[in-house]
Amino acid sequence: MLKKIMYSLWIAVFVLFVFYTAKSTNFNTFLDAVENKTFDLRQSIIVNSDYKKANKNIIIIAIDDASYEYILEKYGEWPLPRDIYAKIIDYIEAQHPKSIAFDLMFVKSLRSKPGADAALAETFKKYNNIYTAMNLDNQSVEVRKPIELPTKLSVKVTNYSKNIDFDSLSFLNCRSILPEIIKNTTNIGMINVSRAEDGILRKMPIFVKYQGKFYPQLAFKVGLGLIKQEEGYNPQEFIIDRNSNLILNNRKIYIDKDGGAILNWYGPTGTYLQIPLYRLIKAIESGEKFSYNFSNKIVYFGTTASSLFDIKTIPVAKIYPGVEVQATYVNNLLDNNFIAKVDKLITVFLGIILAALIGYLVINIDSAAIVTLSFVSIYSLYILFAYFIMKYHNLWIGIVYPLMLGIIIFISAFVVKYIIKSRDFEQQYLLATTDGLTELYNHRYFQEQMKMQVEQSKRYDVPFSLIIIDIDFFKKFNDTFGHQAGDAVLHQVAQLLKQSVRATDIVCRYGGEEMSIILPNTSKDVSVSTAEKICKRVASKRFRLNNYQESNVTISLGVASFPEDGQTPSEIIDAADKRLYQSKHDGRNRVT
Repeated sequence: MLKKIMYSLWIAVFVLFVFYTAKSTNFNTFLDAVENKTFDLRQSIIVNSDYKKANKNIIIIAIDDASYEYILEKYGEWPLPRDIYAKIIDYIEAQHPKSIAFDLMFVKSLRSKPGADAALAETFKKYNNIYTAMNLDNQSVEVRKPIELPTKLSVKVTNYSKNIDFDSLSFLNCRSILPEIIKNTTNIGMINVSRAEDGILRKMPIFVKYQGKFYPQLAFKVGLGLIKQEEGYNPQEFIIDRNSNLILNNRKIYIDKDGGAILNWYGPTGTYLQIPLYRLIKAIESGEKFSYNFSNKIVYFGTTASSLFDIKTIPVAKIYPGVEVQATYVNNLLDNNFIAKVDKLITVFLGIILAALIGYLVINIDSAAIVTLSFVSIYSLYILFAYFIMKYHNLWIGIVYPLMLGIIIFISAFVVKYIIKSRDFEQQYLLATTDGLTELYNHRYFQEQMKMQVEQSKRYDVPFSLIIIDIDFFKKFNDTFGHQAGDAVLHQVAQLLKQSVRATDIVCRYGGEEMSIILPNTSKDVSVSTAEKICKRVASKRFRLNNYQESNVTISLGVASFPEDGQTPSEIIDAADKRLYQSKHDGRNRVT
């Protein structure tokens, strides 16, 4: 149990090291990019399940390819003359729409006639539910001199969140629209977007900064106007709380660290009803009644023609017109349907819990198949949980970090488990082959090695030798000094033998006070010389019997070699044993 705890601590240290390494490199960025892809996949599955319904009151007057060709053919130029827009607005306003928003920038143009511009500006003055777009950028002051926007277009924002900064949404310049429109209305919003590093648009700004002031995004401005109409809510100040939520009456909009609101998508392009602009122009000019009723509708004007370059890539579609992004933004705001991202610390905490469970299963379950199935099942359930919590609760909970942590723990725990098993096996093997008192190999191991040495010597035609050793008068020594002193001497003699031979030589306890040394690839002459050296070293050494007594002992040795003394292990052992007996008979403390 203690071993498992220690190895679990090693796993934890390893995991912390991995996360530290990831934090100090670009690996963190890579993981975030993969996490974004999991968001895209979840969104794609959700929209295909037809769970979320787009607001049917949002319609798009599309400047599609057909409308673009019609305008060029009829008016000989693009953009469309501004007085035509004025007529369109009057026509739609007669049917009492909720709002009309232009995802178009009415900038000063050499092609535009002053009278047409003035007509459009007067139309903006006439109605208070018309919105239009402007854009901020970082264009060089040498190309375009920054203008000062009127205070009426800015909003007051108080940010209590320490996680949000608007640095990436702070701009140095402004591409202004017609001054007359700026003068006549406050319903002007910015159309800057927030693309991720992979170019996919997952979120949109709520506010952007210019010359130290905050300006609302166009869709946010449109949605806020609709909320004012329906709920009577008209804030004079916008509060971002400590949890990074923008508070809007009974709504909370989560704002990401760079100031963007994460959009919740309703489907691919064509989700919202689209009416080609040319059909509306033809109906107005001919005086015919248009087939569609704009009463209580939210009408968005924007380009969908690919040649007009307002095409985005979003999580659920590679090609998605910017005007549909604006419509989705308004839809999210009205439905309080933005995605909220769960704090990364919570995601990591969940990952640690799952990883701990996986580690426990790996350590405690012997079957690798069952553990692997458990791992796959647990994380499959977690991924399903992450999917459903996004689908039904609009929460983005991370998948990649918990999964990565789980894989690390899964692999690490398996490694640890097999290290434990390997060490247990080594320990058991050591216990099975080692004599506990002398710490030499035991008699069983000796017999195995003798068989192996005979086979190898026969195969490679090389000699090997065997030395059998006996401590002289050991029974008398035990009777005189006691068995504990005898055990101490036996252990010390064994250690001296190990120190006196090569690393390849095999020192074993043969039985009782007898020990043996197998010398691979060693001739008889060399083994006799080794035996004599050992005999002298033992005789010259004082052995400690206890804390206050020392004594000398001597040994007798018998040497036999393959092949001259025998062809089998038993013949060689018998030869060495006879020579040991001869040494003892001739007076002991000698080699025969």
